[in-house]
Amino acid sequence: MRVALFVTCVNDAVYPATGIATVELLERLGVTVDFPAGQTCCGQPAFNTGYRRETLPLVRRTVHTFQGYTHVVTPSGSCAAMVRRHYPELGGAAGAELAARTYELTEFLVDVLGVTDVGARFPHTVAYHPSCHGARLLGLGDRAQRLLAAVKDLELVELPGADECCGFGGTFAVKNPQVSAAMGEDKTANALAAGAQVLCGADNSCLMHLDGLLRRRDAPLRTLHIAEILNTTEETPRP
Repeated sequence: MRVALFVTCVNDAVYPATGIATVELLERLGVTVDFPAGQTCCGQPAFNTGYRRETLPLVRRTVHTFQGYTHVVTPSGSCAAMVRRHYPELGGAAGAELAARTYELTEFLVDVLGVTDVGARFPHTVAYHPSCHGARLLGLGDRAQRLLAAVKDLELVELPGADECCGFGGTFAVKNPQVSAAMGEDKTANALAAGAQVLCGADNSCLMHLDGLLRRRDAPLRTLHIAEILNTTEETPRP
């Protein structure tokens, strides 16, 4: 099987290790991964801020860049939701066609490849934060938790208030910083109370927000994208 990686802006610019982990993980599972070099922003920041007209060139470019691939995989529920929920409206038939071929990473692993045990080993206590776009717009359910539960030596603990927003919300964090920070503090406090060593998620934008709060407090908890956990094995251990 050959897929296209839609790495997203945040991962490409700030968290390249997530993109690398995604490629290595998929290749280990027998998937051939292409990286179309013409990909740029999907248009979500502009769209969410109300600049609908300015979003359209980005939609058309993304549709063109990923044409010809049966599956487009992205390690971001946020960007997957943008394509799946809004491209049919913004990009017409071509946008709807791309939406039908686009999968968030955990969704692709469980639903398309049919795997939950990817052969990973991660000897740490982990809490999973289901980001809003993945949980509410994509309906990812317990796919990530099923993948994490199958990781050797990983202890998955329940995160109190898991269904609550972490407070990032893209431009919401810029426009309402005090509220955003307070929501993030609740989320990190819950992860710490659960005894987690690692706060895991499928959206690095949310994890970036939470990591900043944790670093400010010098808290004994780190954030990590689920792709990097699933790509950790006996042969390729990570700290």
